[in-house]
Amino acid sequence: MYRVLLLNDDYTPMDFVVGVLQLVFTMTREQATQVMLQVHRTGMGTCGVFTKEIADTKVQQVIEIALEHQHPLQCTMEPN
Repeated sequence: MYRVLLLNDDYTPMDFVVGVLQLVFTMTREQATQVMLQVHRTGMGTCGVFTKEIADTKVQQVIEIALEHQHPLQCTMEPN
């Protein structure tokens, strides 16, 4: 199992991060806001724990959406 993490940056709007979390990780607005605040306050936040294949896919989805909207939002994964 792998933990998917969002990394903080000084440029990506908080509302965009919330939207990505809702879209890619099917979180409620409240859940997504909590993860976004964790990212903002601590530098990273856990989006969920998944199999390697699903984690890979979700990381790529986040990166693609960020690039499409010209935001530097970064997403990574690590063994849980």
